[in-house]
Amino acid sequence: MSTMVSKGYQSGFGNEFASEAIPGTLPQGQNSPQRVAHGLYAEQLSGTAFTAPRHLNRRSWLYRIRPAAVHQPFQPLAHASLHNRFDEVPATPNQLRWDPLPLATAATDFIDGLVTLAGNGGAGEQAGLGIHVYTANRSMQGRFLCDADGELLIVPQLGRLRIATELGVLEVEPQEIALIPRGVRFRVELLDDTARGYVCENFGAMFKLPDLGPIGSNGLANARDFLTPHAAYEDVEGDFELIAKFGGTLWSARIGHSPLDVVGWHGNYAPCKYDLRRFNTIGSISYDHPDPSIFTVLTSPSDTPGTANIDFAIFPPRWLVAQHTFRPPWFHRNVASEFMGLITGAYDAKAEGFVPGGASLHNGMSGHGPDAATFEKASSADLGKPDVIGDTMAFMFETRKVICPTRQALDAPQLQRDYYRCWQDIRKHFAP
Repeated sequence: MSTMVSKGYQSGFGNEFASEAIPGTLPQGQNSPQRVAHGLYAEQLSGTAFTAPRHLNRRSWLYRIRPAAVHQPFQPLAHASLHNRFDEVPATPNQLRWDPLPLATAATDFIDGLVTLAGNGGAGEQAGLGIHVYTANRSMQGRFLCDADGELLIVPQLGRLRIATELGVLEVEPQEIALIPRGVRFRVELLDDTARGYVCENFGAMFKLPDLGPIGSNGLANARDFLTPHAAYEDVEGDFELIAKFGGTLWSARIGHSPLDVVGWHGNYAPCKYDLRRFNTIGSISYDHPDPSIFTVLTSPSDTPGTANIDFAIFPPRWLVAQHTFRPPWFHRNVASEFMGLITGAYDAKAEGFVPGGASLHNGMSGHGPDAATFEKASSADLGKPDVIGDTMAFMFETRKVICPTRQALDAPQLQRDYYRCWQDIRKHFAP
């Protein structure tokens, strides 16, 4: 048995990287020589069509101990709460909010602890998203996961994770995110006693940094702050389980070795991590404030320019200084549908009820905004001094399609049946 752990990261988003755990692994001048160094196999992992334009083409060459094809046949694997059945119940225009998922008490790893809350589209459609939450109290042991349906955006809320992937190791903590490309095999280990968080499963175009337009060349999330791991490999034989998510359900195959056996790789299709605290917020310094799209970290484009399959936006610590302005998020209805989560602290548009680990869903054209207490406080606030929004990190998965809650999400005891009441005490001030 031989294992190697990577140290450090490579900086940049979508960059062409080259990394080898053993010197001399990567071939020079060609990708698939007749014989690869150290008796390895060459394998290309393609995240886009072969003929995608060069600036959009994403692929990596892996040099591994065994090809990915070496495993037993897959068999269906039942899972109590993870699926892509987004047509179980009619979508609702009602505003929805959930308390946090209870922490696991029985032995539960990352796969076991996944619960699907909502989604739309699917892998067959190559559009849409799945929204899941997870709770875990032990590492994945002898199990590996591969999502063939979409890329996974993992948002920890409680507990640190060590994500060992084919291309290297990512360690993420709350207020950091991990992005695992479609088809990459990985194992999630816990660095703390328990863990909880959110997962966005992207069935559409790969996440990318949004264009900055008139903002210019700097701001929002900077490419250099995204970190990709160095090559690491495991040369371990045994009786392991390879779990694939394919066609909206799970499949299981026996595999006689660790699939994390890539000794070297080069390309631009790789997992990465990002610290949300590095986000450079942009806002108004006169009056009003920009649309919430100004907080976009990553976007999955659709076939309609300017309309995203998914936008991943955050609401981090920031200063509010606009004059003659209602400073919290305003009341609004939106053609897009919004799923929000809270990682830490408080959200400035809600006085209570929206807590770390919780979630809310406001579908397209469903009215929402600050609750009554927040409105009254902000309407009479002293605007002669800035508001410092600190100790907070909320996020939003926004999509052009209706987000359909699952039956288990609507039946869950965590669903706040009285959420609508937070607006019922809004008073009439009309005085012509």
